[in-house]
Amino acid sequence: MLNQLQDILDDIKQVDYSLSSKVQARLDDLTKPQGSLGRLEEIVTKFAVVAGTDSPVLKKKKVFCFAADHGVAEEGVSAFPAEATSQMVYNMLNGGAAINVLARHAGADLDVIDIGVNHDFPGLSGLKKRKIRKSSANIAKAPAMSIDEALQAIMAGVAFAKRAHGDGYHLLGTGEMGIANTTPATALFAVLLDLPVESIAGRGTGIDDKMFDHKISIIKQAIETNKDSLVTPLDVLASLGGFEIAGICGLILGAASAGMPVVVDGFISSAGAVAAMNLSCKVTDYLFFSHLSNEQGHKAVMAKLGARPILDLDLRLGEGTGAALAMQVIEGAVKIYNEMATFSSANVSEKQ
Repeated sequence: MLNQLQDILDDIKQVDYSLSSKVQARLDDLTKPQGSLGRLEEIVTKFAVVAGTDSPVLKKKKVFCFAADHGVAEEGVSAFPAEATSQMVYNMLNGGAAINVLARHAGADLDVIDIGVNHDFPGLSGLKKRKIRKSSANIAKAPAMSIDEALQAIMAGVAFAKRAHGDGYHLLGTGEMGIANTTPATALFAVLLDLPVESIAGRGTGIDDKMFDHKISIIKQAIETNKDSLVTPLDVLASLGGFEIAGICGLILGAASAGMPVVVDGFISSAGAVAAMNLSCKVTDYLFFSHLSNEQGHKAVMAKLGARPILDLDLRLGEGTGAALAMQVIEGAVKIYNEMATFSSANVSEKQ
């Protein structure tokens, strides 16, 4: 399976930005002052060059919400019990979660994926079943996953991206559900981006000061426990991550290998993105970071990456909610580019 991953990494091409001048020329000819649409112009330019065309199409969109449990939840790092993960999966399948509402609003399809939930879902229609194992291990005491399990999760994500590409989707979004998953995400950021735990740990589902201090100590303990195996990016992901984070990593790698852009949700999804970026620096150009999470460490992570999220709404829900919202901004930028009249076609006077 390691060879399969390497094949995917080898398939990822550097984005060719030579097309951007042609895209900018059309933007400058639209009936508006040059540059007046601000970041919308930057967004559509990026979307077009990733798609490899100056006539970009954005019609079919899909959000993938990967769900998994985490052994570290037993350390009391979340305000919610671990069984809330499976309960929220049922809620999503019944259409009652925030991501259901926002995906519908964005006109995006939604896949809910059991990649490691500590629960059986017998005969449940609509759920994509790709369970590697029932919950990752407690990272404070052992590696979250074996290398083989991490590879299975990554390749599951790759397969979803490849299938979406074959089905004609133009834009993918990441999402997740997993109680306690801000803990492994923070550990991944600390190691992969060399950031101090105190500056990036957050309150997740709303823990109090005492739990917050305990959470920081557990993250440090996890890094110390696994320190001898934190060698390669894959080692780090397997040791400190989780099944849904690895699945998101794979979705991003698979999309990039197929030349598709991906909208990254918030704090947890960004951990999957950082893992993917560490496996291949070329994936960076395929990513739109949807929003700046209310989690305190996300700002430090974005600064470290030199990334500028599209939205800043103090969201900290996950599920893919920020991705669904940002998809609408991206789609709006593409429609502006494709549907606005130009000075040459509308007989409007240009700036003197």
